[in-house]
Amino acid sequence: MIGGALRFGFGTASLLAGGWALRALHGTPAALGASPAEIEAVARRSPHFSDGAFVNLEPSSTMSLEREEQRQIIWDLLGSRSVSRPSRPIPVVAPESAAASATGVSVCWFGHSSALIEVDGYRVLADPVWSRRCSPSQTVGPERMHDVPAPLESLAALDAVLISHDHYDHLDHETIIGLARTQRAPFVVPLGVGAHLRAWGIPETRIVELDWHESHQIDELTLVCTPARHFSGRLFTRNTTLWASWAIVGPGHRAFFGGDTGYTKSFAEIGSAHGPFDLTLMPIGAYHPAWPDIHMNPEEAVRAHLDVSDAASGLLVPIHWATFRLAPHPWSEPVERLLQAAEAERVNVAVPKPGERVQPTSTTEPWWQL
Repeated sequence: MIGGALRFGFGTASLLAGGWALRALHGTPAALGASPAEIEAVARRSPHFSDGAFVNLEPSSTMSLEREEQRQIIWDLLGSRSVSRPSRPIPVVAPESAAASATGVSVCWFGHSSALIEVDGYRVLADPVWSRRCSPSQTVGPERMHDVPAPLESLAALDAVLISHDHYDHLDHETIIGLARTQRAPFVVPLGVGAHLRAWGIPETRIVELDWHESHQIDELTLVCTPARHFSGRLFTRNTTLWASWAIVGPGHRAFFGGDTGYTKSFAEIGSAHGPFDLTLMPIGAYHPAWPDIHMNPEEAVRAHLDVSDAASGLLVPIHWATFRLAPHPWSEPVERLLQAAEAERVNVAVPKPGERVQPTSTTEPWWQL
């Protein structure tokens, strides 16, 4: 992610070296996904695709940093290891059984951005990553700070698998293969991401690719591909596939999945067009001054929630934190800052443990204060 470095699409994390990283990737070409040529056939139908790349609606600052700035970020990452990892094991709980499924709106958080979102009886699994590392290799790359709460095979029948973009901490090769084997639900993805799935042998009949503002209907459930402010890429490619947030609209309730994004004026437009949302899942972690436009900080997450939801009734659930070390900030700082900002704005927040299911009436205990 840092200019001049070897970037593997971990989000904010990078493998900042050369030959050793390439050797670690040996034998893992399948995880890299499709080539730009394979992707472009679908991507070029979008008005947001120009000169071989997708572009944000709002320009983002580049990350082509000077060498001294790169060294400082690397130093921050290395020097912050004691505070950017928990001192004791993160508590994990076994998810509730399918029989306990809510008829309204709820979410079971599995860690990072992986979440099972339930809206009016429909189950949507978003950005599932079950691997030990968010990397094309299980030898190098960011490693989980807590166990996966439940085996992939234990999940109840899903109505859709939703992907926000193709970074490894959101689109995981082994997890997709596992879901293709254990589930019958379609994979609903932003434009271009379907090429990765096709490269992994997912049948065309199970892939739904959408541009911003396009939607897909599953009985009474509507999945709307909405804008985000981010980027995409696996290994050396960048922005050949689209990134997105998602509106999940049932007959009686609505949820918003932020995925991975910087703050954008599009949130207010999304709220006006598809809200107000009863539940929002907003990314709060992996922020840094070097990339201010493509990852929200906790205060911006509260602001985004207010853009799309009713402060008096909507529930904010934080995602994109506590699972993978992707930035040098203290590991629990995002949620502490989030709760402080939310209190000031009277926003209702629930912070589940990995594996815990929450709904609008849920309360939070400070389990992260290990």
